Amino acid sequence: MSARVGSIQDNGLGGWYSYRSSKAALNMATKNLSIELGRGKKRVICMAFHPGTVDTDLSRPYHRGVPPGKLFTVEYSISKMLETVDNATIEDTGRYVAWDGQDIPF
Repeated sequence: MSARVGSIQDNGLGGWYSYRSSKAALNMATKNLSIELGRGKKRVICMAFHPGTVDTDLSRPYHRGVPPGKLFTVEYSISKMLETVDNATIEDTGRYVAWDGQDIPF
């Protein structure tokens, strides 16, 4: 599970050095795996997902800044990501996507 803050191109705020760096590294690892596991007879689809801002203990300190309608339940976030997973093909391998299936720039 990645996060939008792992996008280098989409970083307009800075901060969160450790968290951003770890998510950017995860995105690179997922991209590498997508290439390697996309070869051969038994190809595997690998994608990095940003679940949105989900109402959890981790995100609770940041809820004030979340626009109305953009704070999701765990169930909603998972259901939206599963829609993307259920429709994924090998051509989707290596994508970095948001909860709604929209691509996020690396």
